[in-house]
Amino acid sequence: MTIKSRSLRHLVAAVVMSTSALAATQAFAHGAAKPKHGGVVQSASDLSFELVPTGDGATLYVIDHDAEFDTAGTSGKLTALNGADRSEAELKPAGGNKLEAKGVKLAKGSKVVAVLTTPAKKAVTVRFTMK
Repeated sequence: MTIKSRSLRHLVAAVVMSTSALAATQAFAHGAAKPKHGGVVQSASDLSFELVPTGDGATLYVIDHDAEFDTAGTSGKLTALNGADRSEAELKPAGGNKLEAKGVKLAKGSKVVAVLTTPAKKAVTVRFTMK
């Protein structure tokens, strides 16, 4: 009877440990976030970025772990490649978690790079492909 109870304890311990490992994997997984504004979402430096084309340029929304990132004091540049055409615009804070770039042209298939400097002087580069 001692052998059976010891084997049962080992089996229970193995099941508990493997279940814990599966739960930890799911808790740490960071899949691609869903766009909230109809744009394209990418992550870099523990931040999420959503790039949304507008009539006269683009808006970049910044999220820090499900909370809006205050873009005051953030600066940067947005560069878009549309085939052989290239357009650039300065990214400027637009209140809350938004940065705006006026004059940049985004089209389906455009390759876009945002280079930002946060208020803490941290450089962040984010790459997008427009859908």
